[in-house]
Amino acid sequence: MRMNRFCFTALLLALLAALPLGAQDYVYTEASDLTLVGKLFPDTPNPYHRVDTVRYKGFTKGENLQVRESSGIAVAFRTNSPSLRIHTRFGEMQNYSNTGGISLSGYDLYILQDGTWLWAGSGPRNAQFEDVALASGLDGWHDCLLYLPLFSEEYSVQIGVEAGSALEALPNPFRHRIGVYGSSFTHGASTSRPGMTYPAQFARHTGLQMLSLGCSGNCKMQPYFADALMDAEVDAFLFDTFSNPTEKQIEARLFPFIEKMVSSHPGKPLIFQRTIYRENRNFDTASEKKEASRAVLVDSLMAIACARYPDVYLITPNATSELHETSVDGIHPGDYGYTRWAASIEQQVLEILKKYGIE
Repeated sequence: MRMNRFCFTALLLALLAALPLGAQDYVYTEASDLTLVGKLFPDTPNPYHRVDTVRYKGFTKGENLQVRESSGIAVAFRTNSPSLRIHTRFGEMQNYSNTGGISLSGYDLYILQDGTWLWAGSGPRNAQFEDVALASGLDGWHDCLLYLPLFSEEYSVQIGVEAGSALEALPNPFRHRIGVYGSSFTHGASTSRPGMTYPAQFARHTGLQMLSLGCSGNCKMQPYFADALMDAEVDAFLFDTFSNPTEKQIEARLFPFIEKMVSSHPGKPLIFQRTIYRENRNFDTASEKKEASRAVLVDSLMAIACARYPDVYLITPNATSELHETSVDGIHPGDYGYTRWAASIEQQVLEILKKYGIE
């Protein structure tokens, strides 16, 4: 009898130790049972993947991982819990020295106050329990927006509220569907938190839903990416497609890419962005020459494209300051640079979208 009682006690302690820290006092709900926003393809078998890699083929191993990462996806919910926790079962993930740990595999919480999304808490995953204590000291009901990790794949994301508290799905707080296909800039490289990407900041400021498909280093207008984008249900597209490809790739792929987009999304605005000023150009003459040459090529080809296709546009983003010091690594802006990027394109994009009744 003593042995059985000892075994039972040991088993119970082992089970409690396996739970997320504090899980005994929290009730957990799968995030996909609430409202997911920012997904370009809503019906992926894994709800936290951005592309169904069984349906769409051609991706390299690295690209396949990137489109399974949850960058740009957020969860909208309402709760009266005094505190929140997140428990995650991760798949594969990437680790970059130029990007903060909270962005890589952590979470970022915003709460709506007087019509404005205010930052409310964030945190990296806990290596032991993969559990994040996200916010505490909350009072009353709050509408919440939780950004998922930028460079991680998740199999399960569970939001924990204190026992006895309520957790409800919030209707999508954003309007329309604007697809954003781009490079590491769009993916969120060098941010400190998932909510600091330029599409996320743009969405919070304008109320327009941005559906981000950023693929770090791999946004080169590949035909198989275009094939997937042809099936996306969107009201408009915003492209950051000139930051990764070589000049030869731009020459070879730009017009076939545009043709696919125009044929599959007739009458919808296709807004291309010039690549931003990379601050490693400040004193690196080789980089300066390369970037300047690519810019000349892009402007010449896009002049033809904008004249040929009435729904194709070219705009100029700016992610740097007068002193060219917003970069983290000479290529990618930090949070402040992405804030400047979002602000720099806002009026340009809104004016174009207004022509199509997208407001």
